[in-house]
Amino acid sequence: MVTERPRLSREQILRAAVARADRDGVAAVTMRSVATDLRVEAMSLYYHVANKGELLDGMIEAVLDTINAAVAPLVCESPADWKPVLRQRILRARAVLLRHRWAPALIGARSPMNLALLTYFDAVIGLLRTGGFTYDLAHHALHVLGSRALGFTQELFDSAGEQSDEEATAALAAMADRFPHIAGMIANPPHQDSGPELGWCDDQTEFEFGLDLILDGLERLRESA
Repeated sequence: MVTERPRLSREQILRAAVARADRDGVAAVTMRSVATDLRVEAMSLYYHVANKGELLDGMIEAVLDTINAAVAPLVCESPADWKPVLRQRILRARAVLLRHRWAPALIGARSPMNLALLTYFDAVIGLLRTGGFTYDLAHHALHVLGSRALGFTQELFDSAGEQSDEEATAALAAMADRFPHIAGMIANPPHQDSGPELGWCDDQTEFEFGLDLILDGLERLRESA
């Protein structure tokens, strides 16, 4: 008796694409490679995703859905809870992205305005409103948080091109006579035991330092509003 193969779904395709990106990087994700992982013909995928661009957007949506599920239990029981709850939501989002390290760059490059992203930020605004923020101040808060609201940062001194972090650091050190203060800073890192996570020098120490600085500032603005 011939066993009929289960019908392919969009969810299966996106799950396979995310797994491929986790394993080999997002550059390894193609319609053909995902079809190979699913043991189907590449043409089978086009019934569910029109092209690679739609596949990439779907992968972002899948990761954002995972983030929304992770933060859903975190609710603000009283206005005073807004800051610790928002902080925990952001760190949970970050924990998801640490499992999908390709996702921040893809989110930054494509920034699709999908339902998952709207769901996430609507909840953030709702949390700020519960904490006593006006809509205007909540708007400012989203701008100042930027990508940090989703758990990652766009670094000021990002590694360029194909350089590794070590190569980029060595290149800066080689110009110590021209840029003495930058050379002095990289020669005395304040958190040597903290490895990079979601970007060059974007480690947990730096991420939480910046997040707490922003939240403390927003709290002062909320109190004075």
